[in-house]
Amino acid sequence: MIRVPGRTDRPYSRHTLQSQMTTQPAQPDTDARHQRAVGASASKRHPRPLGGDPVRRMETPILSLSDQILNNKDGGKSVAPIKRKPKWMRAKLPGGPEFNKLRGVLKEHNLFTVCEEAGCPNMGECWARGVATIMILGDTCTRACGFCNVKTGKPPVTDYEEPKRVAESMRIMVEEAGLKHIVITSVDRDDLPDGGASIWAETVERTREACPELSIEILVPDFQGSDASIDTIIACAPDILNHNLETVRRMYPAVRPQANFDQSLYVLKRCKDAGLVTKTGIMVGIGERDDEVLELLDDVQTQAGTEILTIGQYLQPTPNHLPIDRFVEPTVFDRFKEQGLSRGFVVVESGPMVRSSYHADTQAAGLVERVKAQRGG
Repeated sequence: MIRVPGRTDRPYSRHTLQSQMTTQPAQPDTDARHQRAVGASASKRHPRPLGGDPVRRMETPILSLSDQILNNKDGGKSVAPIKRKPKWMRAKLPGGPEFNKLRGVLKEHNLFTVCEEAGCPNMGECWARGVATIMILGDTCTRACGFCNVKTGKPPVTDYEEPKRVAESMRIMVEEAGLKHIVITSVDRDDLPDGGASIWAETVERTREACPELSIEILVPDFQGSDASIDTIIACAPDILNHNLETVRRMYPAVRPQANFDQSLYVLKRCKDAGLVTKTGIMVGIGERDDEVLELLDDVQTQAGTEILTIGQYLQPTPNHLPIDRFVEPTVFDRFKEQGLSRGFVVVESGPMVRSSYHADTQAAGLVERVKAQRGG
């Protein structure tokens, strides 16, 4: 979410709300112990701020999942120790003239980005390249995913003036800080008839009117598979349409209990078939196996034909989120990239520190035109 002048709400990192969400039934191959842990985490998640370095977010939880590894070699009979970050997980401190310029503009105009709120390790590099990420549709999600640190609950009254303010904020960031590429994301809004699709579309349209040279990437929810909502998104014609799968099929009952793997593939396919450049991303190290990652790559290509893929290391936001099963070594990320490219992805960003918006500007700069040319569009 981005906060702009005139708003009365505080930054969402200061809000707290007890989750009242429930989960869908787990699949048969999910261990019963893990089903209980996931159900409890979704219904009893304690109030917490959004995102940030887990080291700075060590408040005492109502329920801790830190001893619940989803994929222990002995079938979950023993507790795996909490792992320390390896040396390859250390991010560089942000800095440099371009970074400082954008930070100064944000501070001057009282604007906030997801990059700051979530403590993204790539913030310095992205800001220096003129890339930032914002979140719309409020700060409260109607779902309770096991990996995500956005608060869960019943969203407040929907702000239908938000698209205008977002567009004005983008104009300021373009004119005063040289912003080149914006990634817009949102919470899930299953409480709205269209899942928020109309606000999504208006935000993109107004931003494009205010900043015609700015490339726009949107990271959207699944809209519960609604064709009407997806078509509303398609009609606003973003430069890149991103919908993250997040994890492999087997892990959905624990990681995305209110989502469906095939439904997410359908979103990607419908957008690709409509002519959009599509993108998806996953986390690794949360309990999946390497062979399952490769199976996911096959599924995405054969069923959705997605062009861009991001793969990054999962990090546990707080003690009551799903724990880290393993820190995936850089050589494995390299292998994932090779396998992704060999299967037909046009761009694969794969590495421990990679997040959805990593090198998003580069992807937009040449890929959109190249992909459309390949399709004859």
